Order: sequence, then C-alpha cells, then structure tokens
Amino acid sequence: MALRGVLRIGEVAIRVMDIEEAREHYGQRMGLLEVMRDDSGRVYYKAWDEHDHHSIVLRQSDRAGMDYFAFKVYDDDTLTALEGRIRAFGLEVEHIAAGVYPKSGRRLQFVLPSGHVMQLYAEKEQIGNTLGVRNPGVLPDEGVIRGFRINRLDHCLLGGPNIDDNARLFREVFDFDLSERLIEVDSEMSLALFLSCSTKPHDIAFVLQPEPNRFHHVSFLLESTYDVIHAADLIGKYRIPVDVGPNRHGVTRGATIYFFDPSGNRNEVFAGGYVHYPDTPTLTWDTTELGAATFSQDNIVRESFLTVLT
Repeated sequence: MALRGVLRIGEVAIRVMDIEEAREHYGQRMGLLEVMRDDSGRVYYKAWDEHDHHSIVLRQSDRAGMDYFAFKVYDDDTLTALEGRIRAFGLEVEHIAAGVYPKSGRRLQFVLPSGHVMQLYAEKEQIGNTLGVRNPGVLPDEGVIRGFRINRLDHCLLGGPNIDDNARLFREVFDFDLSERLIEVDSEMSLALFLSCSTKPHDIAFVLQPEPNRFHHVSFLLESTYDVIHAADLIGKYRIPVDVGPNRHGVTRGATIYFFDPSGNRNEVFAGGYVHYPDTPTLTWDTTELGAATFSQDNIVRESFLTVLT
C-alpha cells in the first residue's frame, strides 16, 4: 500500500466538566470501550475496530474543549524526518519521551498557527479489535459493538485564526491534500478548509474563528447511513442534546448527526462520503451556497453550527 508518512488522526484529548457524566455519555451511550483510567483520573477509550490502545482521552476540568490532538505516523524514521520539516516551517518543537503518554512511544508536540496543540507519534500499544489477525471472521462477540456502533475515530474540526497557514503546514510539511474549501464569495477569503492524508474526504478541518484554539467537534465513523439513523434513535431515547438531526453534508457528502456531550462539546457520527485520491481536484464552495454546503438535504444554515465552539 502506498500510504506512508502521516497515517491518521489517532488521539483526541477532550476536557469535560464532570467525568462520571462523560463516562456515561461516551461509554454507555455512544458505546466506546473504556480501556484504562490513570492515576490522575483521565479516562481512555477506543472504538471497537481500532487496533491501537485508545483514541479518546477524557480529562476533568473547569471548562470544556480540547487539550490536544495527535496524528499517528508510519514509523520512527518518519517522526524524525518530520521534525526537521516542522522546524523549517517556523514552529518550535517539543520532545515528549516515550511513556509520558500511556501506552505510547515518543512524541513531537507543537502549536499550530491557529493556536491548537498538535502531537505526532509513531508507536502505540496495539490491543486489537477482539477478532485476532488469523482467520478473524467479520463480527466480534456480542457486546463488543454497542451503543452507536462506532467503528473508529474519524476526524476533527477546529476553529481559530490563520487557517490558511494551517493548511500550508499540512500540505507542505505533512503532504496532505486540500480536498475541499468554503470561501466568501466576494473576497474569496477562506472560511473553512478540509484536508486529507488518506482516501477519506477529510482527516482534519479548520474553520475561521477570531479566537485561537477553539474546538468545533470530534467525529466518529459509522458503518452505514442506517447506523446514523440507529444512533439518532438512541440520541432521542436518552435525550442527548442535538445540534443538527440526521442530514447530509454537501462538503464531503457524508451522512451526519451533531449532538453535545454533557459538558457542551460537540460530537458527530458520520457515514459515507466520497473516495479521495491525490489527483482529485479541490472542491470549492462559496457563501452563496452555504446552506447546501453545510446541510444539503434542507439547505438551511444553522447559526449554532457556525458559532458554538468550546
């Protein structure tokens, strides 16, 4: 397989204001698998079909939001090579030793032009998806897939200034593609940028905001659009606050629901979307079609979707 370099988003650390309410939401309701709780009280989760030890970290705090996000890279040589490229771009790089973050090898940490803390790592303990790797079958035992039936962590959307500089970093240093963009029709100013390091429509996205280091949402992949409806039924059953009910994005073409955890952090479950290749042209939307770009089944712009971030 040709995919090397930066592989995927592998970890998102979320601040929550009541850890027990958050455990109920992410574990019992959404169906993520709790794999560890450390001495500081952080709680670690994975989706059923992820092989790495964890992808979501919850930390109790007096304010909601995101502490950092981390991408996994192919190997340690890739990590070494990327450090030089990040420094050449003009960012300071901090070294984090192996083991500082549980079950993880060494990491590089730096701050994006938008103010977000990003990490890169090459190694994390793998615990599998319960199927094994020889004659694995197709379904795990009953109870492994539960709740919203989430397959894996998919992407994040982050808000802040300097999003064009972010995109330049991801394209020039990390070899991402700019898959889609939303621009203001007259000035052509970038309002939202979607970037892919894979065959997905996006692995990370940035939306223009006046304040740095804002968290719009974390998204989880479901198997099918039917599973989106199943998740909607559970969201209704458990009275989980909804931002946008089942709909479809124009950008990415994915089926979606947006909802909030008990601390006000926005979550998404997502299915579908097109296949992106490096030679796929960048798709551009402008503000004359903002409704269709965001939610194409009713073409309605939701103010909360554009303004509520943690």
